[in-house]
Amino acid sequence: MEDPWGDRAIAVKFDRVAESVDALHGREFDGVAAVGDRPAVLAAAAAEALGLPFHPLSAANACHDKFAARQLYRGAGLRVPEFFRVPIEEDPTAAARRTTYPCVLKPLGLSASRGVIRANNEAEFQAAFVRIRAMLGDTGGPFLQIEAYIPGREFAVEGLVTRGELLPLAIFDKPDPLEGPFFEETIYVTPSREPERVQRDLIETAAAAVRALGLRHGPVHAELRYNPDGAWMLEAAARPIGGLCARALRFTGDVPLEELILRHALGEEVADVRLQGPASGVMMIPIPKAGIYRGVDGVDRASAVPDIEDVVITAQVGDPLAPLPEGSSYLGFIFARGNSPAEVEAALRKSHAELSFQVATVLEMLR
Repeated sequence: MEDPWGDRAIAVKFDRVAESVDALHGREFDGVAAVGDRPAVLAAAAAEALGLPFHPLSAANACHDKFAARQLYRGAGLRVPEFFRVPIEEDPTAAARRTTYPCVLKPLGLSASRGVIRANNEAEFQAAFVRIRAMLGDTGGPFLQIEAYIPGREFAVEGLVTRGELLPLAIFDKPDPLEGPFFEETIYVTPSREPERVQRDLIETAAAAVRALGLRHGPVHAELRYNPDGAWMLEAAARPIGGLCARALRFTGDVPLEELILRHALGEEVADVRLQGPASGVMMIPIPKAGIYRGVDGVDRASAVPDIEDVVITAQVGDPLAPLPEGSSYLGFIFARGNSPAEVEAALRKSHAELSFQVATVLEMLR
C-alpha cells in the first residue's frame, strides 16, 4: 500500500529487502540514513540500487552477523575473544565440553544484549544454551556463538564514517560493571573519564574495525572492552546509538545527533563538529521483573533532581515486560547534563532512585 500515512512516505518492510528496494525505483532521493540494525541492511541495499553514499550491503550484513564480524576483526589483527559457533540444534552437553570457562553465549543476529548469557561451567552453559534456544524459536538463525569472557570496563564509541574513515563523535563510559550472567546496559556518560592513552586506543580500535568491516559512509556505533592488555573489539553497528539515547548528545550549535546524521547523509561536511559539553549522559531504565506494567510514581521528584534534563517513561500501562535475556526494551530513559561526568552519573542514579515502578506478576493478577 503506497503512502499509508498520507505524508508521501513509502512503506517498506525491513525483512523483505528486495521487495522494498523495488518500491523505491523511479523515485529521486538525496541521501540514505538508517537508525536500526535491520533498517541499516535495507538502507545499504537501497543505497547501492540508487547510487547514493552509504555503507556497502556486505558491511551492513557483517555488522548483523557476530560470527562474520569476529572473523573480519581477527583477520585485521584486532583483539577479539576466542570464539566459535555451534548449530542451535546441537546437543548442549557436547557443546559445553568444547569450550573453556568462563564463556559467553550469543545469538548471531540480535542486539541490545538480548539472549547474551555468561556461563562459568558446563552446567551453566547447558542451561543457558537451552534457554537461548527456547527464546529464539524460529527467528534467531541456525547458530549460536560461543566466546571467551573478556574481563574489563566497557565503552561505546559513537562516530560517523566518511569514505571509510571514522570521525569519532563521543566516547561513552559505562560505569556499571557488565560481568554477567546477563549484560543489561544502564548508564552511558560522556566525555570519557579515562586517560588520553586509553581513549586513543579505543578510537583507533574502533577505526580499525570500521576498515575491517568495510563501512564507508554513515553512522557507526561501536562497543569495546578495555583491560591491561588494551582495547578489545566487541561489536560495531552500521547505525547510531539505539533508542532515545541519542538525546544525550549535542554538537556545535546545539545540533542533535539525528540532525548531524541527516546532514552527513546529504553530503554536508561535518569534520569540524564538536561535542557540546561539559558532560552529559543517559540512563536506560531497566525492567526489574517480568510482568505487566501498572505505572510509576516519583517522576516529578526524579525530574527535579539537579542536572536532570528529562525523564521519559516509554512503557505504557498494560504492556507485558520481560527483563534480559529474553527482553529487548527498557521502561524509559533519564537524561542529565552537568559540569562533569561524575556529576552526571550521580544525578542519573539519584533520579532513578526516586522512581517506583509497579509491575504485576501473573500470580498477582490472578489474586
